[in-house]
Order: sequence, then structure tokens, then C-alpha cells
Amino acid sequence: MQRSRSPRKLRVGVDVGGTFTDVVAIDAATRALVASVKVPTTHHAAEGVAAGIVAGIERLLGRAEIASGDVAFIAHSTTQATNALLEGDVARVGIVGLLDTCNALARAQMRVPSFDLTPGVRFAPQIAFARANDDGSARAAVDALLSQGVAAIAATRAFGVDRPDAEERVVEYARGRGAFATSGHDVSATYGLRARTRTAALNAAILPRMVETARTTAHAVREAAIRAPLMVMRSDGGVMGVREVERRPIHTLLSGPAAGVAGALLYEQVSDGIFIEVGGTSADCSAIRAGRPQMRAARIGGRRMMLRTLDVRTIGVAGGSMLRVDGQSITDVGPRSAHIAQCEYASFVSPERLEGARVARLAPTASDPPDYAVLVAADGGKIALTPTCAANALGYVAEHAFARGNAESARLGFALLARELGSNADVLARRTLDIAGRKLRACVEELALDYALDPAIVVLVGGGGGAAALVPFVAEQMKLPYRIARDAEVLSPIGVALALVRDSVERTIVDPTPEEIAQLRREASDRVIAAGAAPDRVEVSVEIDAQRNRVRATASGATALVEGAALVAVGEEDVRAVAATSLRADANSLRRVELTPALTGYGSGRDLRVLDERGVIRLSLRDARVTQTRCGDLQPVLRDAIEAATSFGDVGRALPDLYLLHGGRIADFSGLAGAEQAVALANEEVTGRKADDPIAILTVPRAA
Repeated sequence: MQRSRSPRKLRVGVDVGGTFTDVVAIDAATRALVASVKVPTTHHAAEGVAAGIVAGIERLLGRAEIASGDVAFIAHSTTQATNALLEGDVARVGIVGLLDTCNALARAQMRVPSFDLTPGVRFAPQIAFARANDDGSARAAVDALLSQGVAAIAATRAFGVDRPDAEERVVEYARGRGAFATSGHDVSATYGLRARTRTAALNAAILPRMVETARTTAHAVREAAIRAPLMVMRSDGGVMGVREVERRPIHTLLSGPAAGVAGALLYEQVSDGIFIEVGGTSADCSAIRAGRPQMRAARIGGRRMMLRTLDVRTIGVAGGSMLRVDGQSITDVGPRSAHIAQCEYASFVSPERLEGARVARLAPTASDPPDYAVLVAADGGKIALTPTCAANALGYVAEHAFARGNAESARLGFALLARELGSNADVLARRTLDIAGRKLRACVEELALDYALDPAIVVLVGGGGGAAALVPFVAEQMKLPYRIARDAEVLSPIGVALALVRDSVERTIVDPTPEEIAQLRREASDRVIAAGAAPDRVEVSVEIDAQRNRVRATASGATALVEGAALVAVGEEDVRAVAATSLRADANSLRRVELTPALTGYGSGRDLRVLDERGVIRLSLRDARVTQTRCGDLQPVLRDAIEAATSFGDVGRALPDLYLLHGGRIADFSGLAGAEQAVALANEEVTGRKADDPIAILTVPRAA
């Protein structure tokens, strides 16, 4: 009997964790969670983590309410690239240094001295030089490296970003010889030969493993009759196609933590705050400011890479961290976790299971000291006391939270430990949370300081299965508001499911002209459209770093299949309620501004939120000035709006951050150096609009 299919379209997200792989289906129109499944992560399978991803997808499609034809988008996060570097599961790399001018300087910068990726994991690429304009010389260099057992080639040339042809010929020849290959201009289009070569070499090192995983998973998706192409999570919170993974797998570093941040932004709609994803072994913390995650340059083994990632800071304490003890008290919490030690949580067993249990101390692994406390049950099973147990014992975990356990069992467990140490159960539970919370609090405070977050509007948002155990306690200690995200335990795969196709193009340009910036925007837009984004939904932001002469255009957009879903608009009351939650204000007190037919602004005090018809927050601003006009009058009105919001100081002037709203689109022109750049880009942005179409200009003054 054929299964009847729902007309809805689904977005499927897969998050590969250390222990489990979670798969969710999200309604593309309503963004509601439809289904979720969990399978073990298959680190040791012949196919690697791909086997677990495939198993999770198959289990999801086996559910009655899910049909393969309903899937309009499918993506997965991956820890493969990160784990490969941490564990040394990398290919032998050979660098082909292409020389033409400045040979001595270029030779020095193309050499990548060996360094530790992590303690005990050494990265030592080989190098062979060749004449850039001599194909015979370049091929001989490739042959020499392959004869020495090299499996992946990285081609590099000084100023190769401006003249990539020689690098491309080396890559083509190496692939023809059966080797994996990449190049400097593949990983970055900015100047900096040393860092670009290093990044290309590491990109080459993870190519074999990443390509194998990507192809295996993509094949399984096709075999499941899913029409949507497979996407993979990037380290900046977007997704990219399998072809891009095969070219630039290094862009998937920190893909796992990025998934949680994407969920916080796109599902929980965090505007200003610190997102804390609490798992069983570690917690990931990241700052969100004005609705945007914060970024930083990646470093591997202490070396700078030409790669931007979300600034996600990981600490070794979480819901399942085990307790370390001495003769009288708890000395530390973590870093070893209960699941690594193959222990149950005391809060998730029955009180009867603890009858006759005794306290023992053990080393969970050969590298650990024997000071971790466990409860050994009468049947020999090992049971751990953890921060989750402490939070349940002390009443911090809300009734319906994922981390909610048996408070009586948790208290009994701490009573057994208290008897062993000559202490009090509540004192030990409180000390557990104090130690774990202190570590988490230090990370939160560091992020707040680094990004100058305003304490008046910052909220702590918890995601992950252990969030309800630690976030309420830390918020209480810091006297900050908090909330646990909806569906917190699957927020990461939800983030993957809702992520947008994204790509960035970066160039080194001195004093860029409007035409050069426009060309960069078009290139970024073309990339995401080629990857499957719907052309009419692509949005591009431009950043200009005048000190480093760098221009970066970042494009993002939903896939065409997803955009074909019948989007469900919600009523004004519901949209206002979403804005009120974000602004932490009474819904009735908000001021409403009709910006375009598809975008509405809600304000409270100095803060403004821009929402679309589905109640999705598209922009979060403070001290924004709103100017409304028509497309035919855009140029003079835009010039006046920029001039009115420009700040002047002792060292010159600072143009405002600038956003142009038309229809359902938001064009971000923040960071431009001149008003004429903005006017030229705005003209290109509204090409095809009618003269009487409404336009909203939002400006935010910046300090000069």
C-alpha cells in the first residue's frame, strides 16, 4: 500500500555528536518540529560517522508521518574535520611551491614548518618547488611528492589569488594522477602567502576523509529518493553543498558548535545574549549581539588560518561531568564524563537501584587519576554523581525539562557520598554546582567583556540536553535573566535544518570603488545561487576593513525547494508577541512601524526589531533611525539619511551602519567607507523595482 503524502515540505537536519546523532524534521512553512530520532554516532564504523547519519535518516523516513518526497532540504553538521585534526587522522600532504619572482622570499613563506595540531599529533607537510610557468617542472614536483607517499597535494603561488591558472593546472594534474588536491586560492582570495599556504595544506590533509564521508552520505540521500541535494554545515553557521565540501572541507571546522548557534538564532530567535549549549561532556558558549553571532579568525595548533569561524568557546564541564574527591570533599568537576566512563546518572536510576550501593574511586580511562567518585550498585553497575544530579537534588531543574530526573535518587546518591566523606548531602550537591558554575561563569563573563555586551539587555539562553541543569544556577549566581530554548535537547539539529546556504568572498582591495564592491557582491550571490539558493531570496552583506584593505561579501539564502513551500503568515498579535519577548517588554507598549509590505518594525526604548510576516526576527538594532521613501526618490533621500547619521570626531568621520529594506529583503551596507559606495550599491540592489515601491532606510550612528 502506498503511503499518502502530505503537501507540506520538510527541512531535515542531522547533528553528529560525540555519542549520538540526532535527526529532526521541521515544517518548512511553520518552522514547527515534526519529528526527531536519535541513533548512536558511528565513529568506528568502516564508513565513519556517515554510517550513523545514514541510519538516522533511514529511521526518520521510516516514520509514518514522513515521506521522502516531502523533504525539501537536508543538511548535517559534522565533527569529522575537527576530529581528524585532533586525532591525527589526516593524509600525508605535499606542497607544490610555484616560483616566479622574489624566489627567496616566496620559498620561505611557502614552507610550512612542522607543528603540533594537538599534543602528540604532529603535522609535517613536505614541499617541492617548481617554476610557475613551466608545466613540466610542476608535474615533476607532483610526481616527486607522490613517489614519497604523499596522498594530497596543495598548490601555492605568490599572488595566486590574482593569477590562479598555474595552481589550477597543478590541481588538475594531481587529480589526474589519483591524488587529492587543493590550492591556495581555493581556500582564500586574500593576500598573505604564508597563512594561505598553511591553510591550503591543512585543507589538503583532511580532504580524503571528508570527501569519503560526503560522498557516502550524499549517495544514501539519493538512494532514499530525496530530491533535495545534501548540504553540510559550515563553521560560520551556514551550509554548503557537497561539491564545496570536496573543495574546501576546512570550512566545516567547528561545524558542530555552529549548529547550536544557528538554532539559537533561527529557532529560538535570540537577539542579544550568550548562548550556552550544555551537553554531557562539554559546554559551548557563544555571544550573540544585535541578532548576529560573533566571528573570529580560526587558529589551529596556535597558527592563524585564513578562515573565519563562529567564536564558540568550549569548556570541559557539562551535565554529565563526574566528581573528583579527596578525603573530605569534592575537589573538582570534570573533565571526564559519565558516558565516557560508561556510568549511569544517579538522577536517572530508581531509588531502589541505590540500595546497598557503595562509594568507590576510579580512573575512568588509563590517562585519568584515580580520584573520580562513583557509586557501585549491588549488581556491580557503575553510577555517577554529576551536575545534573546536583541540580535535581537541589530543585533547579524545571518539571518538564529534558534534564529532569528523579530528585529522590539524586539526594540518595549524594547522601552516600556524604557518608563516605563525612559531610552533608546538600552541601556536596551545592559544591558540585558551585565548581561547575564557576567555570561556566568565567566563560560567560569573558565573552560579555570581549564583545562589550550590555548587561541591561543580555539574557542567558540554554540549549542541549544538560542546559536545564546548569544554566538556571549560573543565571542565579550572575543575577541575569535566562531561558531554556524550546526543544533544547535537539536545538543543534534544528539549527542545521533551518540554516541558510552561505558563502563568503574576500579580496584585498585598496580603497575599493563602488564597482569593485558591487562585483564582489555579485560573486558571493552567484556562489550561493549555484549551490541551490533561490535567487530572489539571496541577501548579501559587505564588510570593509580599511586598515587591512580587505573587503568581504557574505551571501545567504534559503534553497529554491524550501522557498517553494507555502509560507504561513501569522497574525499581527503573534508577530508583536515575538518582538515583545525579544525586547523584554510588554507587547502592548511596543511602537509599530510599517517598513515595507513584508517587514514590520517594533520598538521599545532604544531598541528595534524587524520581523517578517512569519514572525521571524530579521534584524535587531539599537539606536536605529528610520527613513522611509519610494524607490524613485532613493538616491537623494539615502544621501541625506547617511549624512544625518554620520559621526564626526578628532580622527575623522564614521559613516553609520546602513540597512536598506525593500519587499521582504534586507540589504546590509554596514562598514562602507563612503556615501557614494552606499548609493551605488543601493541602486544595484533595487534594480527592477517600480518607482513607487516603498523603501525603508535604517541607519545606526557609530562613534568616530
